[in-house]
Amino acid sequence: QVQLVESGGGLVQAGGSLRLSCTASGRTFSSYTMGWFRQAPGKEREFVVGINWSGDSTYYADSVKGRFTISRDNAKNTLYLQMNSLKPEDTAVYYCAAVRRRWTVKISEYNYWGQGTQVTVSS
Repeated sequence: QVQLVESGGGLVQAGGSLRLSCTASGRTFSSYTMGWFRQAPGKEREFVVGINWSGDSTYYADSVKGRFTISRDNAKNTLYLQMNSLKPEDTAVYYCAAVRRRWTVKISEYNYWGQGTQVTVSS
């Protein structure tokens, strides 16, 4: 089992940057595929980006490709999301999630979720 805690959200102007972090408990972080998801008001939660357990495979939603970068540090049990060139439409609660040893972008297949961190991009 893994527990996830996100941090780094906040208010930023359009064109700005933020870096989200997700710290995981437990000793098996390196066994989990990790993903970032987001949910805007009145919308369904959507996949943003995923990274496999070793960090050598990533997959980005088209909406963030070229602007967001996911990375992980298995020694620190931490997942990161560097967000650049932010747009108002990126405003949402951002969640990190984990699934053990499965490479997937399907929300339903992620077993563990953080509490979320709010990202607000002003125009």
